[in-house]
Amino acid sequence: MTLRAYNSKLAYVLVVLAAVSAAQSSQEPSVTYTPVTPPTSAGKAPSITFAPVPLVTATRAEPTKVELNFRVASGFHVNSNTPKSDFLIPTALKMDLPTDIILGKIEYPAGKDLTFPFSPDESLNVYSGDFTITLAVHPLKSVVPGKYVMHGVLRYQACDNAQCFPPKTLPVSFDVKVVKEKPAPTHNPAQSPHVHN
Repeated sequence: MTLRAYNSKLAYVLVVLAAVSAAQSSQEPSVTYTPVTPPTSAGKAPSITFAPVPLVTATRAEPTKVELNFRVASGFHVNSNTPKSDFLIPTALKMDLPTDIILGKIEYPAGKDLTFPFSPDESLNVYSGDFTITLAVHPLKSVVPGKYVMHGVLRYQACDNAQCFPPKTLPVSFDVKVVKEKPAPTHNPAQSPHVHN
């Protein structure tokens, strides 16, 4: 082997060794990352979900009832709209309707009186599982027929069997199709009994 061939082979080996060494030094020990979630009942966050509302058809100049269906996450409850203590935050719906559509009465369901370990001497009035809030939308006669979006928020305070959590708000929206009112019935004038064809 000539000196030139030997030097060329040696240079090749040194380049390979340098590459292997660089690769090993750049590798870091593998670490398994596990996200940590705050401890809550059954690992779930205290929340309410809102079921989509089918398109509501509302006639001008008439109130139309709309049912909003909510579900409290399993293992939690929320204060009703009429909690027994002034220190508890009631579940309350606030709507922001378009101009010329009036909000009618909001009807909340009755809560259930229950006692919990964090307040054993006092029963609390709460919603759990599924509950429905009913409201009325009343388009005025001046509303242009068409589809309108009703926006609002549900404010609530959720608790589990051990503690209550800070209040939260849930966006609420649904579509209303406003249609013209039915024409007033027309009455034909009564014919004279003396008219014969």
